[in-house]
Amino acid sequence: MAASHQVLVAANRGPLSYTLDTDGGLSARRGGGGLVSGLSAALAEQPQTLWICAALSEADREAVRRGVAEPGVRMLDIDPTVYDDAYNGIANSVLWFTHHHLYDIPREPVFDAAFWRRWESYRSYNRAFAEALAEEAAPEACVLVQDYHLALVPGQLRELRPDLRIGHFTHTPWASPEFLQMLPSEVRVELARGMLGADVAGFHTRAWANAFVEGTGAGTGAATARVAVYPLGVDGDELRALAHRPEVDAKLAELREQVGGLKTIVRVDRTELSKNILRGLLAYRELLASHPEWRGRVVHLASAYPSRQDLAVYREYTQAVRELAAAVNEEFGTADWQPVLVSVQDDFARSLAAYRLADVALVNPVRDGMNLVAKEIPVVSESGCALVLSTGAGAYEELREDALTVNPYDVTATAEALHAALAMPEAERAERTKRLAAAATALPPSAWFTTQLTDLRA
Repeated sequence: MAASHQVLVAANRGPLSYTLDTDGGLSARRGGGGLVSGLSAALAEQPQTLWICAALSEADREAVRRGVAEPGVRMLDIDPTVYDDAYNGIANSVLWFTHHHLYDIPREPVFDAAFWRRWESYRSYNRAFAEALAEEAAPEACVLVQDYHLALVPGQLRELRPDLRIGHFTHTPWASPEFLQMLPSEVRVELARGMLGADVAGFHTRAWANAFVEGTGAGTGAATARVAVYPLGVDGDELRALAHRPEVDAKLAELREQVGGLKTIVRVDRTELSKNILRGLLAYRELLASHPEWRGRVVHLASAYPSRQDLAVYREYTQAVRELAAAVNEEFGTADWQPVLVSVQDDFARSLAAYRLADVALVNPVRDGMNLVAKEIPVVSESGCALVLSTGAGAYEELREDALTVNPYDVTATAEALHAALAMPEAERAERTKRLAAAATALPPSAWFTTQLTDLRA
């Protein structure tokens, strides 16, 4: 096998995880998450691949210590304190908040001694990946580094192995220059040096790529990284097959019984601050207040998976979602009509069933790298759905022509868009759904990955 055909992927989360059995044995199971699913499908088509990831649990770390290994996967046993500082302390509490513009500015961010201790852990965590990649890569191999967790890896790896072809893909937005300037200058320099160590730096949309160029100087003559846009789509055939499994049919029957023949507004999100679930619920409440003709005629199916519950701000947000949904039901509900059916649990089968039932899809993030839900619902919806989409979603760039687009902060405009979506003539809704589904499936995960690989090899 030619060395240049070797492909290595580096990502925080791997394609499998381990559990400790009661007898002390180890069992492996496939990992979860959209990134893992998409990359696993794409890598299956590559002849010689290695996935390098972090050991996330004690069982994962025990597997590393025992030398247990699955073909094509190498887990890194990073000190748990270093990992927590890097993952929760920096990646999810600083970089995520910076790129998504989520800071409560009067209080955040704070760059103190504790921050610098965590930043050193982030450096070490990235260095562990860079060293493992340098050790494993054949000459001139292709390395594709995934996401903001590993923003320093390309630069670190370039110093260790200048012969490699290195790509980095950021699945989040990239911060505007104003937000990037909040970071200490040393951190900004390190992020730029890290990312610009790649041959190709990829983003979901032109808007995020432009922000990266503006904030890091990637467009200057001194920069060697080429900045490119690869808008991740969905595999329509696979998604439809998943949505018609028996367990999804069973969930659909349950939802139909709960909903009756009423119209449905569907949203499916993690309880992530950027997803803007609270303003979505406020918009639904305003719809019922300002358009009373919809009372008793529509149900809001809201799936909100708990996310990052080890961080207090996320636990509080999840609780606020529960409380606001209950308040809407208290205000408008009747003996035979519950306006909001909220599910705050990870139930993929229920989400797919809700996709099939959707008359209206509500996707209103403040800021999102892509938001695949906006692409998935039109592919699966059985009677066609009107998409209410915020300008903050990465998917806005591709779907805006056939969506009803809204400012994510404007609750009244979102309520009016929901009204227009519910009232949309069936023929128009069907035509829009057809065009939305075509755009959504234009670059499915396998093609998304191989396009990047082709560009990297070129």
